[in-house]
Amino acid sequence: MSQRGDAIDLDTSLGYLLKEASTALRQSMEAVLRPLGMTVTHYSCLELLAQRPGLSNSELARGAFVTRQSMNVLLQSLERDGDVVRPPDAAVGKVLPAQLTARGRRKLAAATAAVRSVEVRMTDGLSEAERAAALTILRRMVDSLRDEGPA
Repeated sequence: MSQRGDAIDLDTSLGYLLKEASTALRQSMEAVLRPLGMTVTHYSCLELLAQRPGLSNSELARGAFVTRQSMNVLLQSLERDGDVVRPPDAAVGKVLPAQLTARGRRKLAAATAAVRSVEVRMTDGLSEAERAAALTILRRMVDSLRDEGPA
């Protein structure tokens, strides 16, 4: 690509490849979620609430990689649609812990199957050992970046 000695070679840059993989994964997930009337963020919120009931708006936002404001808008929409319930008043501070409704669980089940099909397609050419190694390596990369903080 570039002739500069200090340039990043996009063909061999692990960071660039990870971003390309992330983008391809998100696009594939959006494609299977769209017919269900969901986005990746919508699905992520439902999945987080199924696995960790009672999360606050801030915790959901961190888990879904969006701002608190974006998550608040989504939660209001999910409440209006009957997928999520939150108490009318905060028991402590300003936190309104969210819970999935039966309707939300049904929608999540369909979305989970769709997202799982994308993950299966993504890893279809890998052996079980390669899948396990990929998980280990990616987790170590994330941990390394989080341990050091901003560069």
